[in-house]
Amino acid sequence: MDFDAIVIGGGHAGIEASLALARLQFSTLLITQNLDAIGRLSCNPAVGGLSKGNIVREIDALGGQMGRLIDSTMIQFRILNRRKGPAVQAPRAQSDKFAYNMLAKETIETRKGLSVFQDTVVDLLTSKSGTEITGVLTGRGRKISARIVVLTTGTFMEGKIFIGDYEARSGRLGEPAAIGLGAALREKGFTVGRMKTGTPARVKKSSLDFSKMTEQPGDLLMQPFSFMNSAVDRPSVPCWITYTNDMTHSIISENISRSPLYGGRIVGSGPRYCPSIEDKVVRFPDRDRHQIFVEPEGIHTEEMYLNGISTSLPEDVQEAFIHSVRGLEYAEIMRPGYAVEYDYLDPTQLYPSLETKKISGLFIAGQTNGTSGYEEAAGQGLIAGINAARKLQNLDPLILSRAEAYIGVLIDDLVTKGTQEPYRMFTSRAEYRLNLRHDTADQRLTGKGYDIGLCSVERMEKLREKQNQADEIRELLRQQAIEGKNWLQLLKNPKITIEDAFIAVPELDKFTEPVMRQVELDIKYAGYIERQDRQVNRFKKMEQIKIPREFDYSGIEGISNESKEKFSHIRPLSVGQASRISGVRNSDIAVLMIVLGRKKP
Repeated sequence: MDFDAIVIGGGHAGIEASLALARLQFSTLLITQNLDAIGRLSCNPAVGGLSKGNIVREIDALGGQMGRLIDSTMIQFRILNRRKGPAVQAPRAQSDKFAYNMLAKETIETRKGLSVFQDTVVDLLTSKSGTEITGVLTGRGRKISARIVVLTTGTFMEGKIFIGDYEARSGRLGEPAAIGLGAALREKGFTVGRMKTGTPARVKKSSLDFSKMTEQPGDLLMQPFSFMNSAVDRPSVPCWITYTNDMTHSIISENISRSPLYGGRIVGSGPRYCPSIEDKVVRFPDRDRHQIFVEPEGIHTEEMYLNGISTSLPEDVQEAFIHSVRGLEYAEIMRPGYAVEYDYLDPTQLYPSLETKKISGLFIAGQTNGTSGYEEAAGQGLIAGINAARKLQNLDPLILSRAEAYIGVLIDDLVTKGTQEPYRMFTSRAEYRLNLRHDTADQRLTGKGYDIGLCSVERMEKLREKQNQADEIRELLRQQAIEGKNWLQLLKNPKITIEDAFIAVPELDKFTEPVMRQVELDIKYAGYIERQDRQVNRFKKMEQIKIPREFDYSGIEGISNESKEKFSHIRPLSVGQASRISGVRNSDIAVLMIVLGRKKP
């Protein structure tokens, strides 16, 4: 074998997968079409956000890279939803996208045991039976062998971009698509579909009138995503907010027939929760305006990203409707908006380990599985890399449950329910979200990362120190009382904060703000957490009833034929997973549990 593992694609999933494999001492080759595009933030120049920030912190807690990359390149930081409950608060940072790209490239290139090669993979090589991966074939005719292949092609597999009447075989504007691999997967029996996403125009900063916009500054204190960093010392720059108006909407409506989306030339499903400006105007005719976030793409560039108006309309129409917006009247377009359509793999063809059911040793991660977003891609890439390494080690895969990580929710949704549109993570998808706060990701996952071999002794010691400090804070709060109530009891009052305890407990001044805030939230929401823990225990009981991979459902009496077909297709690994398959009846789950109980020795 030339390598233990090959990772196809240098996006956020490919970065995490290849680094995980190399750090676990497996010789790994990352193949990408353009070495200069490794880690490129091809759409929004930001990392994190609601639920997405939680995923970034989970990646870091497991020993992944994304948190460290954004800490080193952020140019604005905000905690979102500060006024709401802790379960829906999350960190988000604007990134200097060019610095992020270069640091990601440097991290990959300097990693021992990780080789990088520029080419396009056009086919997967398998054993004679077609059931085991053996390597890849590149566009220049090179055959490279490996025991494991991780596929992370993003929007490039059979990608096509659209700007009005203009079409090109590209995965991003100016970058060629990966042609051949989608057809090869179809030939191997995989179900492959088409999806669509889009991006807005970038405009020149010096051509904008910020006096007509609302400034959106970042938080005064920049906080790190990585649990290994205690602080972030980076320049902070503002974003700006403006709005579309009736004239904007009229221009778009008058030219809607020139949109490839409404002209029938785009067949892929688009993201329902992040629609293009054409979609917004058509679907919400009563809305008199839509918000636009004007975001810097970096410190050393004039490019500004117009978040909220992704489009595939012709360039002259883009220019007209952008110029109708306050503050953008003389905006100089540097890159037009465009839509991109690409092949994706139906993720129900994967096990929760992200290994395909058809070909042993082939793992799929990122937008190739029908997701959207850098964070969702990186989370999958890390799990795919970990489980690829564990397969090489002949160890059981790491399967994160819905009760212990947003990454677990993401993967379970994909492999159990599939997706008909680009999947985006939301806090509402996580039924145990109170246990999945971003500040507790290290407590939930760093032990797992350490056992796997991705988290260092230093990281574990840092976690123990944090836990010891939390225990010490609780003890100090318990010892001091006012009118018969100690501060542990007083802090349960939503109107009282931990800052109020400083006069009575001056020793609190020596602890860091993140640790004190975590203790405060734990105290305030203790009752809710206990209630959710009881729900989690019931969930775990269902997950503990395992189902063999090759279990035969056909002969079970009392289960509907529809459920038999779904069980045989999804091949759930537990009764819990079986119960979450769309359309499966509770009565069928009850029968399945009885049958599995009989088969126990």
